[in-house]
Amino acid sequence: MQQLLQLVEQHKAGKPVGVFSVCSAHPWVLKAALRQAKARGTPVLVEATSNQVNQFGGYTGQTAQQFRDALWQLADEVGLARDRLWLGGDHLGPNAWQDRPAEEAMQLAETLIDDYVRAGFRKIHLDCSMSCVGDPFPLNDETVAVRAARLCSVAERAWQQSGGEPPVYVIGTEVPVPGGAQEALEGMQVTTPQAVQQTLEVHRLAWQRAELVDAWRRTIALVVQPGVEFDHHSVEHYQPQRAHELSRFIERQPGMVYEAHSTDYQPPQAYRQLVGDHFAILKVGPALTFALREALFALDHIEREWLGEHQSAQLCATLEQVMREQPQQWSRYYHGNPHQQYLDRHYSLSDRVRYYWPQPQVQQAVEGLIDNLRRNPVPLALLSQYLPEQARAMNAGELSGDPQDWVMHKVTQVLDDYHAACYPEVH
Repeated sequence: MQQLLQLVEQHKAGKPVGVFSVCSAHPWVLKAALRQAKARGTPVLVEATSNQVNQFGGYTGQTAQQFRDALWQLADEVGLARDRLWLGGDHLGPNAWQDRPAEEAMQLAETLIDDYVRAGFRKIHLDCSMSCVGDPFPLNDETVAVRAARLCSVAERAWQQSGGEPPVYVIGTEVPVPGGAQEALEGMQVTTPQAVQQTLEVHRLAWQRAELVDAWRRTIALVVQPGVEFDHHSVEHYQPQRAHELSRFIERQPGMVYEAHSTDYQPPQAYRQLVGDHFAILKVGPALTFALREALFALDHIEREWLGEHQSAQLCATLEQVMREQPQQWSRYYHGNPHQQYLDRHYSLSDRVRYYWPQPQVQQAVEGLIDNLRRNPVPLALLSQYLPEQARAMNAGELSGDPQDWVMHKVTQVLDDYHAACYPEVH
């Protein structure tokens, strides 16, 4: 991951550059990101989480090697060189096995790390902050660091045995659960410089004791809370003055930047400010599938207007039925009366819909919708009613008439805000 190390060096030398991480498993989202990288001449970083991809398949049903192979296939399809596709692992540790005793969970985490590194994942976020069965809550910093160092040793051994570039590491976890906050945002606190200093010191000592001095030199980032978050219906926007002391602190740490999670839905200028304030690795996930859902829902409306209810693929109705029949991915998050739950299921910023796109009935409805609109080209005026920006791009000759491209164009608009902040010289 020499290129990522060089990017961090450039940032530390005063250049306002960064990298954004695409945290999604949806093939259309990933294809949009790969196409953007090809068009712009830049790399693209894609990360999988321990719940999403692991030795048991995770919720995607994919191992690390299978996820890598699927990405490589997409890269080949769009003509992006594989060395411009960077693979990362997010929250790698015992997260998926918190219901097991700590030692059992850590052994499973060791297998997870080994699989990721052998599959070619080279940006590794080590996260052992979660309590397992028998652990106190919360864990103290020393326990978290010792466990992270244990997993770092596994990663180093896997790299040395499998070859290729050495991994780079991210530590720390001062963020809510992946996918957005579940509670109100009022109590959110920006990470203090004192907390960063403590985290760095205990991890450095743990790495030293585990004889991981060389790996510590490749530890490039610390996850912190800069004051950005979203919940189901609101967004906490970045306020640079709140993170001023936190930003200044990392300037004194050689080779180290911050990683910011849950940056979805920020205005474009916030991403530029975040990168300038040394939050040089920006994570985006639900905002991408939220844009994909918006586009598909718009196409559902277009199809029903254009072809009539009796000929439509009934995507929205199918999705609602499947989500009601299989509530496991949303029932713990969405509360209130039935209508409020309906609104949350379909329109929440936390976008629990993203877990349902792989369902066979939903996939069939999406394919039917796209096929209907391909066989029955949509009038520009109707497209403009529901997807005005895509209609404008198509009318200008910048976008094809294929409805799948309209969906990916909407996803790319989200990616463009991140890209402009991280690669200002390209724009």
